[in-house]
Amino acid sequence: MQVVRADAMGMCFGVRDALAAIDAIERPGRVTIHGELVHNGEVLAMLDARGFHRSPEATRQVPATEAVLVTAHGVSERERARLLAAGKQVFDTTCPLVRKAHDAAQQLQRDGRRVVVLGRRDHVEVRGIVEDLDGAIVVRDETEVRTWPDERLGIVCQTTTPGERVAAVEAAVRAANPHADVQLIDTVCNPTKARGAALEALLPAVDALVVVGGRESNNTRELVARGRRRGLPVLHVEGPAELDAAWFTGRAVVGLTAGTSTLPATIDAVHERLAALTG
Repeated sequence: MQVVRADAMGMCFGVRDALAAIDAIERPGRVTIHGELVHNGEVLAMLDARGFHRSPEATRQVPATEAVLVTAHGVSERERARLLAAGKQVFDTTCPLVRKAHDAAQQLQRDGRRVVVLGRRDHVEVRGIVEDLDGAIVVRDETEVRTWPDERLGIVCQTTTPGERVAAVEAAVRAANPHADVQLIDTVCNPTKARGAALEALLPAVDALVVVGGRESNNTRELVARGRRRGLPVLHVEGPAELDAAWFTGRAVVGLTAGTSTLPATIDAVHERLAALTG
């Protein structure tokens, strides 16, 4: 069995920078991480071992610790102001590309547009964008698009949205709202685009796919879905222990890719295990 790695995969710079910021904190016990820093079980276990406190993503309680860390997924300005008003020191590790999505949504609203946010309505990144908007609409895909009475509409995207879904939703919004002036600001991040393109290039050359990443990672799940849409058998694992030799029986060429919150060491460990199975 041959294992072929995607040309672009794994940890993005936003996650890398957030982890670097975490490493620089000298007194973890005084800091509550506001939600999951990244959707990666290994990283979360490491943070717990160092003594950080963690609050649920959907909580509205102000943490008891003197400092709060905003994750790479960001929070709304309203939430940030609430934390500061409570006297908390705020460590902000929001990914710059998530911040760009917030800024784009705010600009569309200032331009007098009702904002349509393409993404998972229960995702922390989407909640952060929507909480600073008035009357925003969240759609998961083109099937949720409706005719709205607004004369001006704006569209932004969760940063890990597949590009083809962005195009489908924009087309659906325009078709359902011919009376409206519609503006799309593409806020899908470049790492997501690069990993999607690399996977598309890989898929014709393999007969099965292994995707490494957290179960709650949106971009990881999108990579899994992309492989399955192409009709390939896909195995989603968080680490090498989940690899079952029986699953690979009869596979000649297996592709390997990973989500943007997956540690390089985890990818290497999965690759090594795959190589051992081959041996």
